[in-house]
Amino acid sequence: MSVTREAVLEKLSTVKGPDLEGDIVSLGLVSEIFIADSKVFFSITVPAARAKELEPLRAAAERVVKEMPGVSSAMVALTAEKKGGGMESAPPSRPAPRPAAPATPPHAPAGHQPGKRGVPGIEAIIAVASGKGGVGKSTTAINIALGLAANGLKVGVLDADIYGPSMPKLLNLHGRPQTVDGKVLKPMEKYGLKVMSMGFLVDEETPMIWRGPMVMSALTQMLREVDWGPLDVLVVDMPPGTGDAQLTMAQQVPLAGAVIVSTPQDLALIDARKGLNMFKKVDVPLLGIVENMSYFVAPDTGKRYDIFGHGGAKKEAERLGVTFLGEVPLEMGIRESSDAGAPVVVSKPDGPEAKTYRGIAEKVWTRIQEERGVAEAAVPNIVFD
Repeated sequence: MSVTREAVLEKLSTVKGPDLEGDIVSLGLVSEIFIADSKVFFSITVPAARAKELEPLRAAAERVVKEMPGVSSAMVALTAEKKGGGMESAPPSRPAPRPAAPATPPHAPAGHQPGKRGVPGIEAIIAVASGKGGVGKSTTAINIALGLAANGLKVGVLDADIYGPSMPKLLNLHGRPQTVDGKVLKPMEKYGLKVMSMGFLVDEETPMIWRGPMVMSALTQMLREVDWGPLDVLVVDMPPGTGDAQLTMAQQVPLAGAVIVSTPQDLALIDARKGLNMFKKVDVPLLGIVENMSYFVAPDTGKRYDIFGHGGAKKEAERLGVTFLGEVPLEMGIRESSDAGAPVVVSKPDGPEAKTYRGIAEKVWTRIQEERGVAEAAVPNIVFD
């Protein structure tokens, strides 16, 4: 039995509004409803200050929809947008059951993290993270991914920054992903990369209010319910900080390693240390540190300025015994190309900035191979006499 938008709205009209003055439909709190493969997705508009208080309202709406004949699951989120609408499509609240990965997959992910189920077809998954926002993490992540692809690897990008997805803008890539047999999503593609982002599923200007379980569910769906195909590397652009998204990826996915992005100044490095320590505690290998906005060269005089200081990330890497992957200058061309949806590695492949990113990508791949060698060496050989 197929589920219709009208039937869902009729059911939701039985859910009273937050102040009991009417139902959530007549009050205009329900967004556009998206239905795919018997799964229903929508959001409810609430004041941001009342989000915690109105969680039972969200739960009630989700419950009545799940009880409808023909509905297999429902995903309902609270949004703080003033007008209804925004979450036309989002990952289901519970991942659909999938067959367990083979005990010894043909391409076992790098790293030695027993008990974490890999993603079939993906040889290595790496996280690009930062301790704070505003350090150029996403720009670094996409250019590293393009650098890996330029070096001949099959690469995918997962935009895990569900609070502020940036890959649609960085790649000038828009639209809704298609599904494979109505069950799993097909990643979008640009510049030879396979890409999945919450930005493809939620309107750009919709501020989402995510609770911990919803973060875990969304990331799990975007990772495991996407037809990635065979990949050498999946680059995961993490949200800044050390919250639910980072812990979900670190604890549930056999990461081949993490790349930390920082600027040179002390304050940024303090936050970067938090990210480094988090990955250490969950046994994720540290592939290295990138110093972004490392220096500025005036285009008219050629004079170099260390606006944010210089070398702080390199010194921190040396102090911690972590590989220093490279320094990226504060360059207008990098920002302009990113804003235009054509990252510098593809828009100016012969320029010095593209060369820098390709060099960082090469070091990242080398570190992945080194960590794989460590993991293999850690497995004891059993000899029968």
